Amino acid sequence: MAALTNSGAVGPDPRRWWALGALVASMLTLGFDTTILNVALPTMAEQLGASTGRQQWMADAYVVVFAALMLPAGLLGDRFGRRRMLITGLGIFLVGSLVGTLAGDVNAVIAARTVMGVGAALVTPLALSVLPSLFTPEERTKAVGIVSAGSTLGLPLGPIIGGWLLNHFWWGSVFLINIPMAAIGIAACVFLLPETRDPASPKVDLVSTALTAGGLGALIYAIIEAPTRGWGDPLVLAMEAVAVVLITALVLRERRAVRPMLDMTLLAHRGFLFNTLAATLLMFVLSGLLFVLPQYLQAVLGNDALGTGVRLLPMMGGLIIAARAAQPVVVRFGARAVVSAGLVVLAFAALLGSRTTVDSGYGFTALWLSIVGFGFGFSIVPAMSGALGALPTNRAGSGSGLLMTLRQVGGAIGIALLGSLLASTFRDRLDVTGLPAPAADTAGDSVVAAHVIADKANLTDLAASANAAYVHGMGLVLLVCGLAALVSALLAAALLPGIPRLEGIGAGDAGGGDSGPEDAGAGDAGPGLVTPVADARQ
Repeated sequence: MAALTNSGAVGPDPRRWWALGALVASMLTLGFDTTILNVALPTMAEQLGASTGRQQWMADAYVVVFAALMLPAGLLGDRFGRRRMLITGLGIFLVGSLVGTLAGDVNAVIAARTVMGVGAALVTPLALSVLPSLFTPEERTKAVGIVSAGSTLGLPLGPIIGGWLLNHFWWGSVFLINIPMAAIGIAACVFLLPETRDPASPKVDLVSTALTAGGLGALIYAIIEAPTRGWGDPLVLAMEAVAVVLITALVLRERRAVRPMLDMTLLAHRGFLFNTLAATLLMFVLSGLLFVLPQYLQAVLGNDALGTGVRLLPMMGGLIIAARAAQPVVVRFGARAVVSAGLVVLAFAALLGSRTTVDSGYGFTALWLSIVGFGFGFSIVPAMSGALGALPTNRAGSGSGLLMTLRQVGGAIGIALLGSLLASTFRDRLDVTGLPAPAADTAGDSVVAAHVIADKANLTDLAASANAAYVHGMGLVLLVCGLAALVSALLAAALLPGIPRLEGIGAGDAGGGDSGPEDAGAGDAGPGLVTPVADARQ
């Protein structure tokens, strides 16, 4: 773990719990940012005229930047001061939120989300790393658990707060709420946090950072644009080629580096490799579902924004309950059995959900959403714990960094790939017979756009066709998720080590559990999931 030095404090600072409260507020803001945006997307699509592809970029701009910058941001904190970089990150997040609040078009929202991703990449790995300078070893476990719980609370709070704001204010309010919370965090850091740093930490590899951001960005661009332009479009093919070249260059560079930012050699450990693949697949599925579900609940079932947020709670509740219950089950049956069983449950839920029809109603949806949450919760904790437990202790830092990055990549690709599958299916199956070409093209952008046109022209057949086309596309998305989870379950059962070495990473890994003093080094925001792990920076 990187060396931490206290700035001369003689005993515990009596203001430390106030500082902890500010860190919790900061992590809570980041925790519900993803889910609050997903609930807002149907409203923003209607008022800004955003197509499905543009909605994907509003979600993915944040995740792509976050994945590319999280590890370099941690190194910046080590070298130049964690308090300084934490304040900088909160400031950048505040500015991005302000831009989003004042945005008048889709491009401005995407730009705001990109800026917010930069800020979140600085805050997430540093929020936990400042705790050793504030708390004694006896208090630190409690402090880490409280900060982690702050982010996990964003899972259920995000949809509810987002829905309430959208019902009472304009869509920019989902960004406005971040501003006072970030400002409180900045003030607390300025007045309450001591400065800590590790001058011996490695320098930030700007070339690898650029290759990561460029390669992932090009890949996401190609996936999102393909349904509109076609997979054979020259620009899509060019971006795919660019992505392959940049990602290949990144892998080659990291394999040759003495102290790599992303240590690819860790993938040679079977336990780490297959547990990481399972965790990445889980983020792929969860991120994709959180993208497609709000539009189904709002546009197809006719709920308002708050009703949509409330109706996502069965999945969130199942996830949190299962994540907290996973550790004793792992102790009893072993991580391989629990990961495999959790993936089977997730596959069953997704395949069940793929049977949803326009007339199914919310009761059936709530059933399979709850099962999705349980499957995810029982899989993610032992998968992440098993990945890190498969490595030697002196490789845990670099392993946690690679694991966090790949999870974020999985989430970004989930939004892009599953969203694009939905968009192309919806456009192909939507019946626009009799509509003028411009109106037909606009209706094909999204189910929200189709409903807007149908309402204005009083076209009940168009609205019915839009609902049927969207539910069919969502069914295909769930079918893909189910098959992917089933294949992953079979691979986990066959290839994961039988007796992984667990090192106390239990239910708290989903946001509310215990962690030893050495664990206050890095965090992983999920969506909304923070995992205290060994320091992610060597």
